[in-house]
Amino acid sequence: MNQPLAERIRPQNLSDYISQQHLVGENGILTNHIKQGIIPSLILWGPPGIGKTTLANIIANESGRPFYTLSAISSGVKDVREVIEKAKKSGGLFTQKNPILFIDEIHRFSKSQQDSLLGAVEKGWVTLVGATTENPSFEVIPALLSRCQVYILNSFDKDDLIALIHRAIEKDDFISQKKIILKETDALLQVSGGDARKLLNIFELLVAADNEVEITNELVLSKIQKNTVRYDKTGEQHYDIVSAFIKSIRGSDPNAAVYWLARMIEGGEDVKFIARRLLILASEDIGNANPTAFIMANNTFQAVSTIGYPESRIILSQCAIYLANSAKSNASYMAIGEAQNLVRTTGDLSVPLHLRNAPTKLMKDLDYGKDYQYSHNYQNNFINQEFLPDEIKNTKLYEPGNNPRENQFRELLKQRWSDKYNY
Repeated sequence: MNQPLAERIRPQNLSDYISQQHLVGENGILTNHIKQGIIPSLILWGPPGIGKTTLANIIANESGRPFYTLSAISSGVKDVREVIEKAKKSGGLFTQKNPILFIDEIHRFSKSQQDSLLGAVEKGWVTLVGATTENPSFEVIPALLSRCQVYILNSFDKDDLIALIHRAIEKDDFISQKKIILKETDALLQVSGGDARKLLNIFELLVAADNEVEITNELVLSKIQKNTVRYDKTGEQHYDIVSAFIKSIRGSDPNAAVYWLARMIEGGEDVKFIARRLLILASEDIGNANPTAFIMANNTFQAVSTIGYPESRIILSQCAIYLANSAKSNASYMAIGEAQNLVRTTGDLSVPLHLRNAPTKLMKDLDYGKDYQYSHNYQNNFINQEFLPDEIKNTKLYEPGNNPRENQFRELLKQRWSDKYNY
């Protein structure tokens, strides 16, 4: 019994595959592909231990195709080329059932390694099946991604995980000989983190020593000392957690903000990355409602760049709490978006003559700068004149936020511009 439990009970066909009905159910996408005998190059994207490798094997078995596999951790460009040559000889141009080349953790392939796959995929020498735990939009080069279908594998739910345990109890030659009672499963499911491989490894550890075992939460917690927090600072979890962090601050919830901050800190996230996101948020979500927030965020970035961990956690916490408690406004963010859309729809409009620079006599003779009114020559340093091209004059792009400071902006604009800025 040298093989781990997860390997011993690995499904061999679609009917035994648990979960992912949107892909492998009766009317699933992959089920239909296999029935039709047409397997596109594809990327299976999902969390660890969800059955990506198993599914790749099943696709090859049920479609009757040669199967080649590489691990992105240990394979280089030379290995890729060698396996492609083998695949060409076993299928490729002379059969409709071209070989499947499975690459585990394809997100770990460098650009040059991914480039080496392009020709084989494009010419149909192999059908590529890649597995990744990370968003392929970030980790797979566009040329390769455009040649593949991306299929998302969902996390196992509670019923799926319990079904895996029952399969082990019923079908594994070793475990099926034992008397096992599943009295409580909450702790077992929790420490597995939804990872089927980890779940089965833990389960095997719990039942290995005795012929009669009652699974309880106390038993699981006593044998499994530490439930580590999953945080891949280069992967999908990285983007999900920082998204929750930013949205908590935007939503003015300091408790949630420091919780998600702690998740990033405990996961070893780069302090500069966190500080950069705070700096962006200070402008995008707070802006002129509290201009000091941007200064605070910028000082935070400078401070953590100098200090680092562990003390930086205090500075980041102070800044996150301050930003969460600040008045919010996205008026500047919305204004530049409106302005960019206007530029895209109206094109390169001419700068009005009175606003043009006139460094030469010829330009002055052509009325460049003529009739421009120098604001500082007038009362309160203001004179009403048009600064936009004629085609879009009087266009309003900036809408002050509803907060004390920007309400002052609104009143000032009304006083200066009358109907032009009549909010």
